[in-house]
Amino acid sequence: MSPSTPFDHGSPGSAAAPPAGCPAHDLVRLGGPEAADSRRLHEELRERYGAVAPVLLPGDLPAWLVLGYAENLRVARSPATFTRDSRLWKRAPELTSDHPLAPIVAWQPLCVFTDGEDHKRLRSAVTESLGSVNKRGIRTDITRFADRLVDEFAQAGEADLVGQFAHHLPLLVVTKLFGMPEEFSPRLIEAAWTSLGGGESAATANDYLTDTLDQLVARKKAAPGNDITTRLLAHSSDLTDVEVREHLRLILIAANATTVSLVGHVLLKVLTDKNFRGNLSGGQMTLPSALDQVLWDNPPMERCPHRVTTGKVELGETEIPEGELLVLGLSAANFDPYVRPDLDAPVHGNSAHLAFSAGPHECPGQDFARAITETGIETLLTRLPQMELAVELEELTWRKDWTSSLLEQLPVTFPVPQQSAKPVHRGAHTPADAPVPAPRREPAVAEAAAPAPAPGAADAAAGPQQSEPSPATAAATAAPARRGLRERLHAWLARIRR
Repeated sequence: MSPSTPFDHGSPGSAAAPPAGCPAHDLVRLGGPEAADSRRLHEELRERYGAVAPVLLPGDLPAWLVLGYAENLRVARSPATFTRDSRLWKRAPELTSDHPLAPIVAWQPLCVFTDGEDHKRLRSAVTESLGSVNKRGIRTDITRFADRLVDEFAQAGEADLVGQFAHHLPLLVVTKLFGMPEEFSPRLIEAAWTSLGGGESAATANDYLTDTLDQLVARKKAAPGNDITTRLLAHSSDLTDVEVREHLRLILIAANATTVSLVGHVLLKVLTDKNFRGNLSGGQMTLPSALDQVLWDNPPMERCPHRVTTGKVELGETEIPEGELLVLGLSAANFDPYVRPDLDAPVHGNSAHLAFSAGPHECPGQDFARAITETGIETLLTRLPQMELAVELEELTWRKDWTSSLLEQLPVTFPVPQQSAKPVHRGAHTPADAPVPAPRREPAVAEAAAPAPAPGAADAAAGPQQSEPSPATAAATAAPARRGLRERLHAWLARIRR
């Protein structure tokens, strides 16, 4: 059994770095330069410590990184032993409001920081509000937003698929689901990533998100609509305004972080991996099952904070005292040699990965992340079927922090498409020979200068969710469109394979 001595230094109230000569002095600081190559780091830690390794978090606060697949499952599925209540962490008093860990580790009144009955009450409000979204309507919205983003660069013959596509699509969808004006998206994108990264400006970004969502909750109380915000306010769990705001913040950050990363990784895989493209074009792998391969190899969140031990516990071969913080190593678990002895063996279609964690705190929005990724990428590849990576793979750069790695840019080139190449999304009564209006560029409106929308204005714009076509009509119109989209995607993959 490994001793817990690496953290036996200083008092719980001291945030000073461990002194030279102390066993903790040589611990890896997650997010630091020595942790840049996370896969190699995880294997080195696994070799040195086994299934659980001592590490330091931003601010030199100690934690335990769980590396083993079985150990991650045990922690995720055992809330009585490994709680999400960060107030029980013995170093919690050090999380002042300006601490880089505060936005994502300091206790907050939302489901990811609770267990037991409180968790059931809060979690049910989130899952039922998300579950009531019209799935057909949201895919229509994703396609519309994806088309709008492609319109912005289609005639340029080149684009950055991260900065001009993946970075914007998820929050355009989320702001629609929340009933927010779309012009809020640009600042929300940056604030969401900054608050998650744990940097020096994380607290300021978190304050901006809080203020923005407070205003949204107040508007929806005055003018309810057909959106997730209104559903949370009206849920039988009787959430307070603060609980509604915090769960909106949770959904916003989680949806953005996971989906931007997932879209980038899938596109990179399609553009650079001939075997991956071959499996898609040959029919051995569908796009939904292809996502699982990416989720095994590049989970959107590499490390997921947090759990706290409620008593002394043995995990793997390591004895961990009460009140210690654990970080789930989702990426490390996916590469555990006990579950993946052959990393070259394909795992597409295998959803046993831990990319979205597991247990009672498994990500409730993973279906939306998959829908945005599948529909967005299908739309992009249909519009621009001859994209090629514009730089060498080694020239790509990554934005890394202690929880994840985000592709910073994905430059591509492509032949400028004819205007008629864009699919026409016609209404049920649009004549077949009706002229197609030119794509309209949405003006960028700075949030600070944007007037507050009139009560219910965002809801009035939420047309597709207000009324649904009959099942027979929807099936008759949607099935041919889906088949055509898949056929064009497979044709594109077949061409580039040749």
